[in-house]
Amino acid sequence: MARSKDAHIRVQGLQPVQVLAGLVGLAYLALGIVGFARTGLGDFAGHQDVMLLGFMINPLHNLVHVVVGVLGLLTATYSGLARTFGWVLFIGFGLIAIWGLMITGVIASNPVSNLGNPLNLNDSDNWLHIATAVLGLIIAIMPARKVVHVVEPEPATTVAPSTTAETEPLRTGAHETPARTDATPVRSEVNAPEGARSPEVPGERRRASSWLRGRSHHTTAH
Repeated sequence: MARSKDAHIRVQGLQPVQVLAGLVGLAYLALGIVGFARTGLGDFAGHQDVMLLGFMINPLHNLVHVVVGVLGLLTATYSGLARTFGWVLFIGFGLIAIWGLMITGVIASNPVSNLGNPLNLNDSDNWLHIATAVLGLIIAIMPARKVVHVVEPEPATTVAPSTTAETEPLRTGAHETPARTDATPVRSEVNAPEGARSPEVPGERRRASSWLRGRSHHTTAH
């Protein structure tokens, strides 16, 4: 008899979202550390003319990069946390990119112009932040790598039904005679020969003699 199988879909192994989250974290952590080496800690949110790979930076900007890098490395340990990190990148860097576009004049309206430019953003920074937001969205919605796990249940133990043997009647010829269950003896009558018959009772012999004597007296009288 075929056994039923129960299949479950499970997430197995290192997921691509974890790898991407870890790579983004390493890149931003390295960018922040090198940035601090270039700018130091002075004029924390000022407009320094310090560039790194074409990106304008200052100590506050470097701190943002370090925080993003640490979060990326921590959330890369679990696929669920890595997806959460992807949403943080998408929302956070998406807002920073829009803010940078308003600061650089790409978007004419700037409702927060009174805040100035504390991150010392330029056009290169805006493109980097847009690319990071898109990458964050990819991390957040990327499908997981799954495998089908088949569980085979143990065979069920079956108990054979008990059977009671019945006594069949004895068959003799065309008729069925039930087997005898009592101990009543069976009498068998056998015709004994003439010489083997039992002797007569004495009373009967006397009656026969009297009858013979009476018969003889009656004959003499005649």
